[in-house]
Amino acid sequence: MAETANTIMEEAQALRERIIADRRYLHTHPGTGFDIKDTISYVKKELELLGYEPKECGKAGLVALAGGKKPGKVFLLRADMDALPIHEEADVEFASDNGCMHACGHDMHTAMLLGAARLLKAHEDEINGTVKLMFQPAEEIFEGSHDMIEAGLLEHPKVDAALMIHVMAGMPFEAGTVVVSAPGVSAPAADYFEIKVQGKGCHGSMPQAGIDPLNAAAHILIALQEIHARELAMSDQAVMTIGTMHAGTAANAIPDTATMGGSIRTFDEETRSLLKQRLIEISESVAKAFRAEAQITFGSGCPTLVNDTDLSNCADRYVKELLGQGKAFSVAQLNAMSGGGSSSKSAGSEDFAYVSQEVPSIMLALAAGQPDKGYQYPQHHPMVKFDEDALSGGSAVYAYTAMRWLEEHR
Repeated sequence: MAETANTIMEEAQALRERIIADRRYLHTHPGTGFDIKDTISYVKKELELLGYEPKECGKAGLVALAGGKKPGKVFLLRADMDALPIHEEADVEFASDNGCMHACGHDMHTAMLLGAARLLKAHEDEINGTVKLMFQPAEEIFEGSHDMIEAGLLEHPKVDAALMIHVMAGMPFEAGTVVVSAPGVSAPAADYFEIKVQGKGCHGSMPQAGIDPLNAAAHILIALQEIHARELAMSDQAVMTIGTMHAGTAANAIPDTATMGGSIRTFDEETRSLLKQRLIEISESVAKAFRAEAQITFGSGCPTLVNDTDLSNCADRYVKELLGQGKAFSVAQLNAMSGGGSSSKSAGSEDFAYVSQEVPSIMLALAAGQPDKGYQYPQHHPMVKFDEDALSGGSAVYAYTAMRWLEEHR
């Protein structure tokens, strides 16, 4: 396979300027959630120019198929396309000016998958099966992947395995270095919630005439800390955060309502269920103790991202064939080098998790910016930048991993 790996890498390097151009257009035309019309139009046009027949999937997703000329299985490659509602402050010539920003690198993912689409089209006769290209909206709000699955993403043809790549700024590795997640959970489940405390408004000088929702909300906020302090074991990894609290408009009035918003992150479904249950019970009971009422609603979220054991091992071999030992590592290797364990758990959630709950899946991290080379800001920061030297290698990883897996799993 050395010859094929070398060919894919050489062709990817030849596409470098094309991939960069795609990335920069996408970067200057960001959208959020499902509202990504410019991005969808651009991706669809480029796929059609390559000879693909992209199909709409869900509210704002696109799917295209490569290969299919030989019988075999179906391997899915995913790129997310949405940005964040952040005003860009990064010092780049192609900065966005519409109040949104690709601060998580999804423009990099989309450009890399377009690059992979070019590589796969050039090798279409060699593909042992089918590669399904998934261009996904609304990852940042944890809704896009689920929406596409509900719309039939994993069927027609039925997907057998899936892969995602996420670029990482601020990693101390040369741009284009790949880290393969260890088997098991690598990203926590996420749940967003709102607690609305209903009281009874009145004049601030006559508190006895009303029911103070702010007082109840403050006690709820403190009481929720009891869960982590006294109801979770040392081995349970979970975080509950109250990030917003809003109430009232006047300093001399007790408002009718107070609203809190927050999130929960957990690494297993049992702990996830416990925290949601106790959140409801504590909020309702504490509010009642202060004569108020609490209503809890859960918004968007996603389950844990689970990496398949066989696919993790396969991906580790494939990226080392392609990139060499010096630019491809398993999590176990990195942890052994640093004296740590073998876990690849991160604190950030990822809605590719929905795919991983349905088919064997793997998540790869792609280094895209060393701190000592001017890429010191983290993801989601208004000044974050990503090293475009990672792009062509990322496209090669997408294409080569899919082709190799299909070849070995005929």
